Amino acid sequence: MTSEELLGLLERHWTTVVTGLGDDDLGQVADALRELRAETVADNPVAVARAVRRLKRALAALPPDHPVSEALGGPRYAAAPRELPALGTVDAVIDVLGTPPPDPADLLRTARRRLLAAPALTEAEHTALTEAGHTALTEAGHTGRAEAGRAEGAEQGERAEGAEQGERGEEAERAEGAEPAGNGGTVRPGGPRPDAGLIRLRDPDRGIRYPRFQFRPGTAEPLPVVRRINVLLRADRDPWGAADWWLGGNRWLGGVPAELLGVLPDEALERAAAELVEAL
Repeated sequence: MTSEELLGLLERHWTTVVTGLGDDDLGQVADALRELRAETVADNPVAVARAVRRLKRALAALPPDHPVSEALGGPRYAAAPRELPALGTVDAVIDVLGTPPPDPADLLRTARRRLLAAPALTEAEHTALTEAGHTALTEAGHTGRAEAGRAEGAEQGERAEGAEQGERGEEAERAEGAEPAGNGGTVRPGGPRPDAGLIRLRDPDRGIRYPRFQFRPGTAEPLPVVRRINVLLRADRDPWGAADWWLGGNRWLGGVPAELLGVLPDEALERAAAELVEAL
């Protein structure tokens, strides 16, 4: 593992590094990172290697099953060549692991603010669009049934004779007196709730928010692949974690998953989500 790879690992897992280390150990990590930056600027590979060793010692306080601990304990790290990391990579890690240690509650609030800033439907908008979709489906169903009834009546009329025509006439009159089906007929008993399999984020000021990427444009109709992946990510239990997967950068996919809907095959998105779930 090169110093660049180690820094990339810290950047990916920085939240659990912060929560997995005490203040003193985290301070040692920050000091080692500043030393690493200074020696990188000085173009001193020997001193960079020394700073990396210091960083490794500070990270040894992480739990043994932490991804960083597992990587540092592997054979690839022992054979690491002395290379200068990119300065931008060092700075990115210092930004998140620098001193003073960030408060986990502040980190959580910052992450949630970012997710709530994404385009979303309010509860009222979701309800209105859902009902509009049901109304459209119901009207289409009524139109289809009326046309089918007229066609069937014409065909029966051509075949009907005598008493059979009279009997069918009486049945038609009874049918015309029946009450039309209401909008509720479009929602079948036992069918899924309109928000089943969806991410619902609670904003303390604006109420429930449904991230917009989950729906077909202009509707509240969920994209099937989004629902399947949300189930994989257990969005019903951890909506914030599921939203972070969709709206954060993903190195496996090479972009933000929500922005790759319709760009990458659905199977590629599902595989990436499944890989994450299996790794947890």
